[in-house]
Amino acid sequence: MELAVGSAPLARRVTGLCSAAQTASAKTAGSGTASGCPRWTIPSRAASSRAAGRKTGVNCRASVSSGASRNDVLGLDPSLTSLGGAGFDVAEASQFPATRMSSEQQTMPRLQDMDPASILLSQRIIFLGTQVDDFSADLIISQLLLLDSQDPTRDIKMLINSPGGSVTAGMGIYDAMKLCRADISTICFGLAASMGAFLLATGTKGKRFCMPNSRVMIHQPLGGAQGSAIDVGLQVREMMYHKVKLNKILSRVTGKTEDQIEIDTDRDNFMSPWEAVEYGLVDGVMGADNPDLVAPIGEVREPPKTKVWDLWTIKEAKERKNLPGEDQLLRK
Repeated sequence: MELAVGSAPLARRVTGLCSAAQTASAKTAGSGTASGCPRWTIPSRAASSRAAGRKTGVNCRASVSSGASRNDVLGLDPSLTSLGGAGFDVAEASQFPATRMSSEQQTMPRLQDMDPASILLSQRIIFLGTQVDDFSADLIISQLLLLDSQDPTRDIKMLINSPGGSVTAGMGIYDAMKLCRADISTICFGLAASMGAFLLATGTKGKRFCMPNSRVMIHQPLGGAQGSAIDVGLQVREMMYHKVKLNKILSRVTGKTEDQIEIDTDRDNFMSPWEAVEYGLVDGVMGADNPDLVAPIGEVREPPKTKVWDLWTIKEAKERKNLPGEDQLLRK
């Protein structure tokens, strides 16, 4: 019996074991298989002659054309078959599926291993749920550019629930939104104030929405400075630059004049979703026809009398418009 093994002691040991098993079972006529060595088949002279020229001198119980094809079919490591099948039954191994994984299986993580943000990102949804700063801006910009590079023909949905923040960080997100070839659909959940309202309004026209119970607020840039008179003057000039720039962009996306934008942003200007639609900041209200979502809009009332009562007046406020409410929807 000859093994394709480079180790001579191992070949003599296996040969001695199988020879002993063959002698013990000599009384079994024509068996050809040693009962004491179940993993090996004792080849006859005719079988040995047919196997001439093959690299492997041991016939396993599974018929395989060559070692290379056997490795390809079963996905086996070639080092496991370099011993000619010593101690390894190919017939048993063929009952198990191949362990090779496709390239898609190797790159795609399991759903249970992903956090909610990653699952939303796989659905082309990104979420701005904090104040706008350098850290959140870097994250949003990287997600925008990634989704746009994957498929520029599908919309990217950006959910916004932010009180605003840094103007420079927000302008970085704005530039990334305009750099993307895909349409950016912005949706307000909760509150979109200051820079959050600016990003909400600068989405793709026709794809800017508010939820029924959300709020939108616009105002002029806020900030402060300290130091020498020259340093304070430089900071004031920089703030005025950003104010003019933001007003120009809001004027373009809302259709209002720059003078009107400057008047409306002189103080905190809070709006309901329908007021934001009327103003031009968004294009529609999601779920506006659903009574379960739309909360009733209260009547305008005088604020409670306090020590600063003389500073409050309802006459200067805008009169309440006839906006959709839960009572009106239920009457239909």
